[in-house]
Amino acid sequence: MAILVTGGAGYIGSHTVAELLDANEAVIVLDNLEKGRREAVLGGKFIQADLRNIDEIRKVFKENEIEAVIHFAAYIEVGESVVNPLKYYNNNVIASLNLLTVMQEAGVNKIVFSSTAATYGVPENIPIKESDKTAPINPYGETKLTVEKILKWADGAYGIKHAVLRYFNACGAHVSGKIGEAHSPESHLIPIILQVAQGKREEIKLFGNDYNTPDGTCVRDYIHVSDLAQAHVLALQNLRKGAGSDVFNLGNGKGFSNREVVEVARKVTGKTIKATDAPRRPGDPDTLVASAEKAINILGWKPKYNDLDKIIETAWSWHSSHPDGYGD
Repeated sequence: MAILVTGGAGYIGSHTVAELLDANEAVIVLDNLEKGRREAVLGGKFIQADLRNIDEIRKVFKENEIEAVIHFAAYIEVGESVVNPLKYYNNNVIASLNLLTVMQEAGVNKIVFSSTAATYGVPENIPIKESDKTAPINPYGETKLTVEKILKWADGAYGIKHAVLRYFNACGAHVSGKIGEAHSPESHLIPIILQVAQGKREEIKLFGNDYNTPDGTCVRDYIHVSDLAQAHVLALQNLRKGAGSDVFNLGNGKGFSNREVVEVARKVTGKTIKATDAPRRPGDPDTLVASAEKAINILGWKPKYNDLDKIIETAWSWHSSHPDGYGD
């Protein structure tokens, strides 16, 4: 029996595949390679398919013995989701519906779902707890919350047990240096900052300097991608033990402003990194910081990288050895 990882050629998906392989799990990676990279998949069986085509999913389940699913496949850009919400609903929601439909048909009843802190919208409390109100302020967060609600009803109707992992800002790279963060085009803060350090960009734009934060720039909770990957494996193991469906925040419980991240990157790289202020982007809350006590207590999750300097060091090591990402 194998674990099906959808979106397993993407950034977080590929690191989770690596973690599963280290745990001697049989892995099947499904990715349409629209955003993912085949080179990022370090092992297991790879299938190029699209979740928006339900017949392709049925074929995968028919031809393979699948025990459980870890579901990453989604569009993830907040700004783009505001401009093109239908694209996000079509991919993030319809694809997930197709996947769950085939799981129900095939009798596969365990899924770990990649969700997001964007489901909380503008948080009422800091740090954010899983019991806090969910009120997304962008279509990306809304699509993820929609899938969470579908999972709840699918559990009640079909007994499909889920672990929803709402994570905060994923960053860093695998300590082996084999895989890392390489989006095209790049839109995440830390890799863009490091591209400035590499001389590939002239500057980093800090979107918004008038947020209700100490220095006016957005504050986020940064979590190393390998720590996220570990949490997915632990969530899977918890479902195997017969645990009920649940929701877990994943973060380090400490926030850094965009300006602070630039300062840490300057220290780590030893480079002068030009940063300029730019207008706010739509859909960005002031502060997002997690309480991850539930994951720590229930899943036994123990993040290894809780220091931003170390996280950026792993990212800088990847970007330095892979100046063009996976080669283009």
